[in-house]
Amino acid sequence: MVSIGSLLLPILLAAVLIFVVSSVIHMFLGYHWDDLRAPAQQDALLDALRGLNVPPGDYAMPKPDTMKQFRAPEFKAKVERGPLVMMTVSPGGMAMNKSLVQWFVYLLVVSFCCAYIASRELTAGAHYLSVFRLTGFSAFMAYSLALPQASIWYRRNWRMTLVTMFDGLVFALLTGGMFGWLWPH
Repeated sequence: MVSIGSLLLPILLAAVLIFVVSSVIHMFLGYHWDDLRAPAQQDALLDALRGLNVPPGDYAMPKPDTMKQFRAPEFKAKVERGPLVMMTVSPGGMAMNKSLVQWFVYLLVVSFCCAYIASRELTAGAHYLSVFRLTGFSAFMAYSLALPQASIWYRRNWRMTLVTMFDGLVFALLTGGMFGWLWPH
């Protein structure tokens, strides 16, 4: 077993590396630009939402109030008529600071979890490839494997899910490499 304290440097550096790489991916590479599309009449739709004073939150439409209503023919007709809408309404503004801080904390948590798993399974002086495999796969599970649920249940576009899972693979490889390189001897 290896102490978590001896893994603080790879935990921190893996999080910093993923933070930088994810920033490069989103700011410069551009392959996420088409993840979300704008509706043809987005200005009219935004004006309508503003006029309705829809508070920030996650919404589904149509949505019944009870399971009894869910089974009612009237509700089934609404579903068949469509469209089905799942949307997140956020307040205006593009302040990224809070999101970036939350992202970095998340990266630290993932790196810590990878360190914890590896510290229980590997000893000091473990071979680079053993460390890489265990921490990299743990990171891949954290960054990628929950994403398909949004496409399965909430109909998020599969391209967006798969591209984001690819990012998770890149982050996992970098995490595994960082831990393999800095694993205690």
